[in-house]
Amino acid sequence: VELAYAMQNRLPCARIRNAAGNFVEPSVATTTAAAAGAVEKMKQDIRVDIVNSPAPDAYPIAGFTYLLVYRLQKDRAKGEALTGFLTWAIHDGQRYAEPLLYAPLPPAVVELNEVAIEGIRLQGALGGSER
Repeated sequence: VELAYAMQNRLPCARIRNAAGNFVEPSVATTTAAAAGAVEKMKQDIRVDIVNSPAPDAYPIAGFTYLLVYRLQKDRAKGEALTGFLTWAIHDGQRYAEPLLYAPLPPAVVELNEVAIEGIRLQGALGGSER
């Protein structure tokens, strides 16, 4: 089950040994640490898994949630709304993550996502360049 569900329902959780050999309990902070440990892999391909992250304080059973988005947005208005939402989600929307028991994105992951959003094309133009 996801962390939020486990915590809200007070389910018992185990400390799991991670790649660094540390026994780590699931938490918002240890999930964010797992995400931060994937940054180098994400530079080659943003679609990574963060299971067994090399970060010493990372919970080893963690994962990103992805949105599959067409790179070419044929409807300009919808494409602008989409890129606007994605930009909000990785910036201002992050303030809602922790209170909802979701892990905030580390700054380096936000930067990589900014690049991905900038690559979305709106009727042939780059998404970020014409907002």
